[in-house]
Formats: sequence, C-alpha cells, structure tokens
Amino acid sequence: MMGGQACVLYGAAEFSRDLDLAIQVDEENLFSLGKALAELNATVIAVPPFERKYLERGHAVHFRSHLPEMHRLRIDIMTRMRGVDSFEILWERRTSFTIENLELDLLSIGDLIAAKRTQRDKDWPMTNRLVEAHYLANAEKPDEPSIRFWLTESFDLSFLSSLVERFPVQSGELSESRPVLATLLQKQTERARTQLQEERRSIELADEAYWAPLIKELHQLRTKT
Repeated sequence: MMGGQACVLYGAAEFSRDLDLAIQVDEENLFSLGKALAELNATVIAVPPFERKYLERGHAVHFRSHLPEMHRLRIDIMTRMRGVDSFEILWERRTSFTIENLELDLLSIGDLIAAKRTQRDKDWPMTNRLVEAHYLANAEKPDEPSIRFWLTESFDLSFLSSLVERFPVQSGELSESRPVLATLLQKQTERARTQLQEERRSIELADEAYWAPLIKELHQLRTKT
C-alpha cells in the first residue's frame, strides 16, 4: 500500500478517498489482482489499459469500484515509480500494520516520501507531515538513523531549523551532502529558504523529465480511443 491511505496509517493524514497499491508484476500477481478487482466490480476509468507492459514502463492503471458499499472507491495500481528502488527492495523494507486481524503492508516511510516527492504542489505538505509524524513518534528516544532521516528528508524550514538546533553534530556530519544544514547551523535563515526551494525545484524537474515520455504516450492512447 502507498499513497494517501498509507499516509493515514503513518499518522500524517486523516482521510483519503483513494487506494494506491504498488505490486510486483508477474503472471500470478496479475491474475490474483484481476480476481480481486472483479470482486470489487472495478473497471478501468482512464488510459492506459490494464496491461503488464504499461505497468512495467511506469504508468499507473486507474480503476473505479462500482459496489454500492465502496462509494465509487478509486484504486490506482503501479509497479515502477521515479526515485524509488525496485519492488523487491521495497518489499524487503516494507512496514506492516495489523488492524482488526488484517495485516497491511505499506511502503516504508522513507520510500513513501520518495514516491510522493513529485511536481505536484499538494504532495509536498504531506511529505513534511510524514517526517514530522515520524519525529513525534520517536522524539523522546531518537536513534541515529531516525535523526539522519529527519535531517535529510524535511523540507519545512521551521521544523528543519529546530532539528538542526537539537542535533548540531549530525547536522554538521550531513552538511556536505545537504548544504542547507550548514547554512542553518550558521543561522542564515533566508539563504536556507532559498536552498530548500532549489532542492525542491531540482526534484520537481526530475519528476517532470521522468513523466514527459509517459504523458506523451498517454496522450497517444487517448487519441486512439
């Protein structure tokens, strides 16, 4: 599980209408998924069609459930995402939750953040909330990996400034790979703001470049239908 529902389980969101799933693409999985979608009376609602080749190229396939009790639940399926590792590695790093005897497997919080770092403005506040939710859950007894995770992943200037103040040693150690930390150690807030904007823009440009050929292919598919 990924997307908004995963953010809810990590404590960074209150509600999500959609269900986003990352799957391993093989014949057995696709067959099982097809059966599950049929039970949900779910149909494809946009291009591309539900075919292995589109998932392997990085497209999302979009479904809508027509069961009355699902309230037109939208289900998005992906197998390949920009900025994250292969499914096999994602599976090894997954986080599992058990809710009412139902086990749910989620992208690790780090992988979820990487997957949600896109060119869409609405995704950035959520990634910051994921970092902050992880901090709140572990702030009393922070371990070294968590500290480095917070310092590396936060894009909220105020929160990042407080982290640098609390963890100056780790901030200094990470400043070569993330210069904004050195800037905040020097109390240069406005310069740090600019550096964060530049970091974000670099990620957005990478996302635009990744999606450009996929969007072109989607446009071609739409014109054929």
